[in-house]
Amino acid sequence: MTVNQQQVQHLILSASKQKPADLVIKNGRIIDVFNLEVITGDVAITDGRIVGIGRYEGKQEIDAQGRYIAPSFIDTHVHIESSMVTPPEFARVVLPHGITTVVTDPHEIANVSGADGIQYMLDASEGLPLDVRVMLPSCVPATQFENAGAVLTADKLRPFYAHPRVLGLAEVMDYPSVRQGDEDMTQKLTDALQHSGYLDGHGAGLDDDAVNVYRAAGIRTDHECVRAEEAKSRLSRGMYVMLREGSVAKDVQALAPVVTAHNARRCVFCTDDKHLDELITEGSVDYNVRLAIQCGIDPLTAIQMASLNAAECFGFMTKGAVAPGFDADLLLLDDLEQIKIHQVYRFGQLVAQEGQYVGPMLEIVAPPDNLLRTVHIQQINEQHLHMPLDGHHNCHIIGISPNSLITRHLIEEVDAVGGCFQPSTVNDQLKIAVVERHHDTGNIGLGIVKGFALTSGAIASTVAHDSHNLVVAGTNDRDMLLAIETLHRSGGGLAVIKEGQVLASLNLPLAGLISTARYEDVVKQLEMLHQALDQVNASKAFHPFVTLSFLCLPVIPELKLTDMGLFDFQSFRHISITQN
Repeated sequence: MTVNQQQVQHLILSASKQKPADLVIKNGRIIDVFNLEVITGDVAITDGRIVGIGRYEGKQEIDAQGRYIAPSFIDTHVHIESSMVTPPEFARVVLPHGITTVVTDPHEIANVSGADGIQYMLDASEGLPLDVRVMLPSCVPATQFENAGAVLTADKLRPFYAHPRVLGLAEVMDYPSVRQGDEDMTQKLTDALQHSGYLDGHGAGLDDDAVNVYRAAGIRTDHECVRAEEAKSRLSRGMYVMLREGSVAKDVQALAPVVTAHNARRCVFCTDDKHLDELITEGSVDYNVRLAIQCGIDPLTAIQMASLNAAECFGFMTKGAVAPGFDADLLLLDDLEQIKIHQVYRFGQLVAQEGQYVGPMLEIVAPPDNLLRTVHIQQINEQHLHMPLDGHHNCHIIGISPNSLITRHLIEEVDAVGGCFQPSTVNDQLKIAVVERHHDTGNIGLGIVKGFALTSGAIASTVAHDSHNLVVAGTNDRDMLLAIETLHRSGGGLAVIKEGQVLASLNLPLAGLISTARYEDVVKQLEMLHQALDQVNASKAFHPFVTLSFLCLPVIPELKLTDMGLFDFQSFRHISITQN
């Protein structure tokens, strides 16, 4: 929020009580995130900014009725595309959960549509009651071991730094390029350092020496800690640790014991990737806060982590506190244990009440045509899905770890028919394929996955991190082929197939990642997908589609699949399916 001299004078006159404030919230208990205590007083607001705490009169007055007045929450790292709705619809979903600011990385759509995708996300998030700040995708593609829809070099990213809502460089996940001082990577780092100094990390599987390299490069945050020891290591090296709770990666409980009175100020929350249905039912960062409190973190500390700490992490000087000089981005809470949100204010304007968005009508920005035609694949038949085993029946298998991005690298004996791998529902060994869908190369990576528990059919998605090729897992080639054809025809999305029939599908025409419908319609289609998952007996221990989408991400341990084949994180190279 910028101000001119006249506005400053107006703020001073309201603060000094020479003129009434625009809005005064009375009879509330104020969360003081600086001293970590609860204080009493009126909260006076003028021109969307808090001008005083004490006794004030306002043109409009609200009785908080003893509720807690807290700063609103900030999601420090989120991919809006993972909600599968456009930024205006995303705003309608998260504002009732007390989120008024997000720091987003549009690398999902950038991996499909490059700079055009980034520009769309900037345009579509303009003027929303949700403050959307953008970190530029650092790794498009994520690695050289897969084919994405675009390649974003430093010179293609640099013009975006002129945009007022662009903060810096998003999660740097290509550690080998950083370590080796790759010219383009170091130029990206340098550009961000010269612009703002905000660089996000992606330290999955990195040891202390590697974290030293990241810090030396200027990288300040990490959202990939899954163990307490990792979090403590990053904190000791001066990083901010983002405690993540998304649809797959659920790390708050594991990391909560690390948070102490001595280091809490370097801890913040994020969701990273969270499906629309879970955003609605569980919440966003408000869910992280509730979970942290359940894990023993003091409620005031948890609120501080979600507000003031997050604001300071990204240099938001007027966000994150209920205090004079800060934006009137506020929550009225019924309690401090369940964090039940009564009302949400953005710049002193009511935008959500009792779980419902009540702000201004938001229109979906129509995407350009080139973002709507992004699934380009050759004609595929069952022969393309055959997996010769060359006489070896001991194979490398991707083992799913429920509610974790990390997979297990298994070696198991598998069944074969005619010298080719035969999926086994008894052994929970399914076939998985990644079909390149950007450049019509004909690439199909094939592998074996364990953990989905499907007893029939196939599931498929064009949401496949980070290059977002088409990924399908199934019990038989026929249903897998129909799943591929279904998503090809629809221009992308999710599908569940059984015995040659499409049980349910969700069309995601925008880059194969995002629906152009209202979120209420998308939720209904997701419900039908979940019902279809029950019909193929998919595991209920985790979110099958979100888990499927991350089996293609080679920068996360241990074993993944790209369109170029099976990828071993430990050796950082492709390997054959069979164990020689």
